[in-house]
Amino acid sequence: MILGRLASVIAKRLLQGEKIFVVNVEKTVVSGNPQSIIEENKKLLNLRTLRNPSRGPKIHRSPCMIFKNAVRGMLPKNNNRGREAIRNLKVFIGFPEKYKNYNVIKFEDIDAKNLSGKYVYLIEISKQLGWTGG
Repeated sequence: MILGRLASVIAKRLLQGEKIFVVNVEKTVVSGNPQSIIEENKKLLNLRTLRNPSRGPKIHRSPCMIFKNAVRGMLPKNNNRGREAIRNLKVFIGFPEKYKNYNVIKFEDIDAKNLSGKYVYLIEISKQLGWTGG
């Protein structure tokens, strides 16, 4: 699945009030040149405030939080509707056993097989940012 396209579909469904569980998020891809994508994300790690650097923007490294922040950016997070929508989203690495009985929906039109150019997996971006897989 392509990160941005999947995030936009999920954001729309969250605003309609659905509860969504995203599994195997590490297999999500980001389209574009892998080197430039990783460099852009590494630049974000160096952002700090001048007054108190420990209060600077917190950049998440895990694939779950990168995906969740992508969806959060597509929601109206400053009102109750958006906050309630983001609470209905759960993101997992792998496929947890307790969700095996749930209905699985796979979006064929936003699959990474349709990409003709370069792309990088979300797990590779996370590892380059320093995520240790914990």
